[in-house]
Amino acid sequence: MSAGTMIDHLNNFLRHLLVDQINNLTDEAQIGFQPPDEIWRQHVSGLPHTALNIYLVDLRENQELRSNERVRSTLNGVVRETLAPRRMDCHYLISAWSPVTVTPAVEPTLDEHALLYEVTRVLMTNTPLNPSRLYPTGSAALKAVPEPIREADLPLQVLPAEGFPKLAEFWGAMGDGSRWKPALYLVVTLPIVLQPYTLGPMITTRIIEFRPIDQAEPIETWVQIGGQVVDATGDSLQPVANASVQIETPAGETVQTKWTDTAGRFIFGKLSSQRYRLRTQVTGLGEAVRDIELPPPLGEKGEYDLRFE
Repeated sequence: MSAGTMIDHLNNFLRHLLVDQINNLTDEAQIGFQPPDEIWRQHVSGLPHTALNIYLVDLRENQELRSNERVRSTLNGVVRETLAPRRMDCHYLISAWSPVTVTPAVEPTLDEHALLYEVTRVLMTNTPLNPSRLYPTGSAALKAVPEPIREADLPLQVLPAEGFPKLAEFWGAMGDGSRWKPALYLVVTLPIVLQPYTLGPMITTRIIEFRPIDQAEPIETWVQIGGQVVDATGDSLQPVANASVQIETPAGETVQTKWTDTAGRFIFGKLSSQRYRLRTQVTGLGEAVRDIELPPPLGEKGEYDLRFE
């Protein structure tokens, strides 16, 4: 998920929230994200009501929230590692724009100030911003939100004390016809989901040999194996946690029993060299069985995963 797409969704959150909770904003056309320049001013002049400009003026990494945590996952026997998401602060300047011409009897600036007050109230009330509270449960709008932020609390800084440091330069860059206007300074923190990188194939078999220092041949050999129980009946593989896995002799005698962890993984150790059968039974999924040979024949990779298909 690209940062650009995340920002698009954030813009949609802000528009939806403000139109939904401010009476004077009845049409999404009243909210724009373009620069508040001459083109914007011309757009506002044709509107029947006061408009709101929400301009993304700066992007900064929030280094205080940076984490070195890593999450490992396995897909088709390949181990991947993903860094914890970074955090990006999106800096917005929000200004109100009335289409009404100033006259001795009409002072549209008061309408603009009133709208800015309402925007401040709504943003402070809805801190942190959470899409699952903005959109109805199960709605198409909520399902369209990327999973990393669908139920996430997005921190908001509404009117931070330091203010926007270059407001005069900002309005000066909006063209000759621009004039200084008060602006609500808003900072929203978004996650940047980093791409996983491949570490290499998973080690599934470990052979431990015990031998005296003065002997070349081992006097005892143990084999340790690891695998995963997965549900392959759906569109994607899902790990099966808390599943009982037995390793049996070919005659059906249980040698060891283990329970899978939250990632569906299991490990058997202190196994002798011979043929075995792996077996698991899960309510609603049935039974999965796999015959194995330990250690694996030379040149073959040990495969010990159990799949419900």
